Amino acid sequence: MFRLYKGFKELLASSATAAVPFTAAKFYAAAAAAAAAAKSASPKVAQKTWKKPTTSKPKTKKPAALRSETRPTGISKVTPVSPALGQFLGAQQASRTEAVKQIWFYIKSQNLQNPNNRKEIFCDEKLKTIFNGKEKVGFLEIGKMLTPHFVKTT
Repeated sequence: MFRLYKGFKELLASSATAAVPFTAAKFYAAAAAAAAAAKSASPKVAQKTWKKPTTSKPKTKKPAALRSETRPTGISKVTPVSPALGQFLGAQQASRTEAVKQIWFYIKSQNLQNPNNRKEIFCDEKLKTIFNGKEKVGFLEIGKMLTPHFVKTT
């Protein structure tokens, strides 16, 4: 559109020097009016302003704490246990993970898993004291059965 407008402008300028028919000036005026209408009808696009890059100092990170220095929480936290579980484990305090490890060690050493269904555990007299006197326990039940043996501290 701009080229057409520029061409008409040159044509008008040359019309003053040369004999140009009146229709060209008339055509230019119509084209200029159309260009002005099109320009006002088109939405104005906001100019993008580029942000200046900031030169701030990079943040210094704190060195990560070693795992041995952090306090254990959750299932790794050592808590007091019930007398029955304490007698089985040989300690009055234990973490949940250590208790489960020792129970599984006992189950495997005594060969208490059902040979046909390895998910079942046959309880002997020592395990019955922990598992509420049940004859069989599923391996997923061990964690649930240990919950009452861990004393909640506030």
